[in-house]
Amino acid sequence: MPDNSVTLVGNVTRDPELRFTNTGQPTATFGLAVNRRWQNRQTQEWEEATSFFDVVCWREMAENVSESLSRGARVVVCGRLEQRSWETPDGDRRSKVEVVADEVGPSLRWATAQITKNERRGPSDGPRGGRQGTPPRPAEPAAGGGYGYDEEPF
Repeated sequence: MPDNSVTLVGNVTRDPELRFTNTGQPTATFGLAVNRRWQNRQTQEWEEATSFFDVVCWREMAENVSESLSRGARVVVCGRLEQRSWETPDGDRRSKVEVVADEVGPSLRWATAQITKNERRGPSDGPRGGRQGTPPRPAEPAAGGGYGYDEEPF
């Protein structure tokens, strides 16, 4: 597992924006608000702080996120932090830290979700990817000392 990993649970602050790179690669971005709440030990009052993050998704996940999420949805995002830098037209240097998502899913703490699997697309779709035709059958048991498919192996 990489050293730079983050898991966030929060609310989507703006509808995902789907765009395509010059090479046709889909990318989606959305905002995420993460709230932290604690009780002040001196005043016994509840205090709250909110952190805002920009989340970036790529490829099929970008398309799925743009179709599935909307502002206000509570989600779990797993990914990595990446810093991006650029220069403004005025010549100023700017940078920001974004979460590049590896996984995005609904938070089921206070809601339910219905999952619809998409048809798999990409290089693993061929015969070696195991997505077409019937699944491969396990190898036959070894003659003599093996066991049958209906027997426990131990």
